[in-house]
Amino acid sequence: MFKPRYLESHILSDLKEKMVFVGGPRQVGKTTLAKYIGEQDYVSRAYLNWDNAEQRKMIISNNIPADAKLIIFDELHKYRSWKNYIKGIYDTYKGKFSILVTGSARLDVYRRGGDSLLGRYHYFRLHPFSVREVMGEGWQTEPFDEIKFLKDKKISRAFSDLLTYGGFPEPYLAKNPQTLRRFHNERSERLIKEDIRDVENIQDISLLQVLSDILPSKVGSLLSLNSLQEDLAVTHKTISRWVDMLERFYYHFRIYPFKSSLIKSLRKQPKMYMWDWSQVENEAARLENMVASHLLKTAHLLYDYFGFKAEVYYLRDTEGREVDFLLTVDRKPWFSVEVKQNDTSPSSHLKYFGDRLRIPFQYQVVGGGTGIDYLKDGIRTMSVDKFLSGLA
Repeated sequence: MFKPRYLESHILSDLKEKMVFVGGPRQVGKTTLAKYIGEQDYVSRAYLNWDNAEQRKMIISNNIPADAKLIIFDELHKYRSWKNYIKGIYDTYKGKFSILVTGSARLDVYRRGGDSLLGRYHYFRLHPFSVREVMGEGWQTEPFDEIKFLKDKKISRAFSDLLTYGGFPEPYLAKNPQTLRRFHNERSERLIKEDIRDVENIQDISLLQVLSDILPSKVGSLLSLNSLQEDLAVTHKTISRWVDMLERFYYHFRIYPFKSSLIKSLRKQPKMYMWDWSQVENEAARLENMVASHLLKTAHLLYDYFGFKAEVYYLRDTEGREVDFLLTVDRKPWFSVEVKQNDTSPSSHLKYFGDRLRIPFQYQVVGGGTGIDYLKDGIRTMSVDKFLSGLA
């Protein structure tokens, strides 16, 4: 069963001009989306997977199918010389066929370094399903405009299913607890023992596995590398490298405090969230993680396709005042979000930061109950399902 993905039209548009790279976490649907685009929109296409022995030979020998209008390269980042290879293919055959490359965060890692491919490709990060995507609604909002929320009775059910099963296609579409448990076990094991081991030099895979098991319990709190170092009895350099590595492979992500001369900001200590929020057992932390993931998806879409420098932060000052999230564009605050399990009383911290940073919109979102939506003291308090329907 294939459910249309939010990036499909954007990828098709960009393929007319340049190569397109699609990164994202394991099993989020990158390969399925790429093949679907090929089947639906190209008369002929070729799929070449580095992990397939025969197809790997075709890649190394530059044996490209002559009549293909789209070439899909999967897991190409495992080829040590993949950047020079794909650059040569593009420069030689530009105009003859389109090129779509899918893979892990390794694509994004190389993108950040010295990039010989600069100007030849667009990069997208594919996220898990969100409330709006499940509802089949597209998203396009101009930064600093007021968010437009959906009005549909089915939103509550979509939110509930996503909160329980996460947004990865396999467990979400199955909506089966057994499938979810098996998905968690298999995804974690394959990420560590296949994806990471293929491209990184890790001497103690078992300890890295332990770290991946610990991280979901750290969601929503300040991430202390010193604490993790003590838990695993490794050096600070090692734990720092491992946490960075797991983040590069889209296992978790970190957000940092927003810095401004208008407030006495906290030191640069991040909060950590999982790409698969269904791994988080604590209900309040899972809810916060789900909101964080929707905000990150929105920021990445604004950056990857629309070209806005959107980022997600949290707010915390030296006096201990804190707001869970702030979405900015070009470092200018757009809206802030405080997540509550049941409390509908507007947060004084939202108002404090809102006044000092001149934040245009402030939201307090509540997990318990539906149909909540009112404005008081400039803060809009609403049920979390409706709020998430306004994000990408």
